[in-house]
Amino acid sequence: MAGSLLPVDEALAILLDGVLPIPDRETCDLVEADGRVLAEDLLSRITQPPFSASAMDGYAVRSDDATTGATLSVIGTVAAGETPEISVAPATAIRIFTGAPLPPGADSVVIQENTEVMGDRIRITEPVAKNANIRAAGQDFHEGQVLLAEGRLLDARSLSLAAAGGHGTLPVHRRPKIAVLATGDELVPPGEMPGPGQISASAGIALQSLARENGGETRDLGIARDNAAAIEAAVERARQWGADVLITIGGASVGDRDLVGPTLQSLGMSLDFWKIAMRPGKPLMVGNLGDMKVLGLPGNPVSAYVCALIFAEPLIRRLAALPARNRLRRAFAAEAIGPNGPRRHYMRARFTDRGKKSVAACESQDSSLIATLADADCLIIRPPADDAVRPGAPLEVMLLGGDLL
Repeated sequence: MAGSLLPVDEALAILLDGVLPIPDRETCDLVEADGRVLAEDLLSRITQPPFSASAMDGYAVRSDDATTGATLSVIGTVAAGETPEISVAPATAIRIFTGAPLPPGADSVVIQENTEVMGDRIRITEPVAKNANIRAAGQDFHEGQVLLAEGRLLDARSLSLAAAGGHGTLPVHRRPKIAVLATGDELVPPGEMPGPGQISASAGIALQSLARENGGETRDLGIARDNAAAIEAAVERARQWGADVLITIGGASVGDRDLVGPTLQSLGMSLDFWKIAMRPGKPLMVGNLGDMKVLGLPGNPVSAYVCALIFAEPLIRRLAALPARNRLRRAFAAEAIGPNGPRRHYMRARFTDRGKKSVAACESQDSSLIATLADADCLIIRPPADDAVRPGAPLEVMLLGGDLL
């Protein structure tokens, strides 16, 4: 299998076969829980609202007394955070503010706009129905009620609900640990000026961002030079950190300096497959080194990123207990595209209309051109041996950003 050229879908199925969410759980503060996955059903610790409260500024009254033209004596005031000390008796009212507990004896609140103030009395100008302008106790939820189900992706709305239910911390799935290793004598760290024959290591930055976007925790293993000892030392750092996935960049082809595969195999990696029928990204390696999944990506930044979208993203999301992300959409060719070769081709492209229905391929598809990747907003997916595409023909595209399911 190591030498075969696998179709993309078959390769992805092999990669994900048997992969389950990481079972480890941890407790996380609410402010740190955004984007995490809830590890168990969350029950409310309180009833909300804990008491019947006024929904408006006005007067707590008995609805039978609050008829048009009736006058009522105002016998007190209650504000939010206070406890009513007196009850509403017949022909009386208590001044009340939004969020304040409803006094005993009252069954409705007449809003202040529907009254006329006459000293210590009010005149009702509009009748009020029973239970009007009142938030009943338990109207939102009750103590012991399931607020959020296990597996919920936590966001601003769900975190607000958890806080309202009396929780300051939440049980969440541990983030998968993704170690990223760039390889190559020609690479220098980002921010360092390249010397003769050198280039900046850019792919690792993109892959770490993608991993974090999909629920992963990342560790930059730096740059390993083209020798087995440097690669072995980096792998050991990944193991010491407890990485769930090791992503390598470069060195996975068949050149004399492509040492990643042989070195990892010498350390005990079992190879699932190598080489994929796709463009860009043919030299892609998948294996297992003990409990650590290994994903070896091509060295070209565009190839590495496209392969990461197709293979690393679904792997990380499954480990993180996140639902699969759907980047696929239907669009139409804005212009003619030539016939495709024997491998599935992911072509960088841009939408040409505001409705994102028409798409044009970028002029150059060279896998070393990072600027075209940054400029693109989707990838046109061309099947193997696909005929030339005419303008207006339907296409399948993969979104690179924007609204995703």
